[in-house]
Amino acid sequence: MSKSATAITLPLPRSRGAQIATWGAQIFAAAILGQAMFFKLSGAPEAMEMFRQLGAEPFGRLIVGVSELAAAAMLLMPSAAVLGALMAVGLMTGAVLTHLLALGVVVGDDGGALFGMALATLAASLLIIRLRRSEIPLLGSRWQSPQ
Repeated sequence: MSKSATAITLPLPRSRGAQIATWGAQIFAAAILGQAMFFKLSGAPEAMEMFRQLGAEPFGRLIVGVSELAAAAMLLMPSAAVLGALMAVGLMTGAVLTHLLALGVVVGDDGGALFGMALATLAASLLIIRLRRSEIPLLGSRWQSPQ
């Protein structure tokens, strides 16, 4: 292959510990997103009330629920995990900001559990992005090892 030809680069190899951490974070984040998605798409009264307070019931609740479903599914697919994590970061950043600016940390009588789950999912998603950074489309090649 000539030097001017474009080569396909593969992700950086990860240690066994990094692989375990990545998969653990992916499963953790997907589980929380899946649980949150279920309550939004099933029309749980608590979810409906939150989105009613935001003036986004029902369409906002349904769009967020479907987006959480997509992110959770991508997190469980190795070829799309980093995209799912990027999507989850966007969703959870929105959730955290919504809690801080509109709903409050404690919603109803949840004791701050929803806020805590959003923060935990945000942290797990950021970890996934850090560990899978070489797989980010258009940007990942910047973190490839030199040949």
